[in-house]
Amino acid sequence: MSEAERDETNVRRTVVLDYLAHGLSDDGRPQYAKSPAGYAMDIEDFSLYEVAFDEDERLTIGSEVVVEPAEERDIVVDAHQVEYGDLSSGAQSELEYVVQDLVADHEERFVDFYNEAQPITLRLHQLNLLPGIGKKLRNGILDERKRKPFDSFEELADRVSGLHDPDEILVERIIQELRDDDLKYKTFVGQRDQE
Repeated sequence: MSEAERDETNVRRTVVLDYLAHGLSDDGRPQYAKSPAGYAMDIEDFSLYEVAFDEDERLTIGSEVVVEPAEERDIVVDAHQVEYGDLSSGAQSELEYVVQDLVADHEERFVDFYNEAQPITLRLHQLNLLPGIGKKLRNGILDERKRKPFDSFEELADRVSGLHDPDEILVERIIQELRDDDLKYKTFVGQRDQE
């Protein structure tokens, strides 16, 4: 891996979930002293950020911005990680739509999850963490992927009887991992920090 590639993997790209032109409501400073702020979600591992933006920039929900490292930022002045409960109501309501878009835009990555999911313990498989995936569906997925890896969500749904909307199942799991800090196993959220 070259130095440029290694540096690129450390760059955290995010999608803006909420843009507050007049700053955060809990910022006690007078209105004229507040900077534009908002919330964003990491494209790779879905980590959530509270972000302060450059005053001269105007952003929309869905814009991509770099939050880390600081020297790579262009629009972001400051950023720090937050939990789901810290998000504004606007950011919380946008979250599911943004996650749906990310799963759709990066279909190959998420189809690969179905192709590569492994057992966690002797009794628990990563596939069983997905909402609605029980023993029967898990075994159907495992049997079909032995024959040939899946290439798309559509192919997954066609080949595995009873598996409808495999992309929506992933979206639901990602949202669950974002909302519930106490989940024992997290497959998608915060994985970059654990590597």
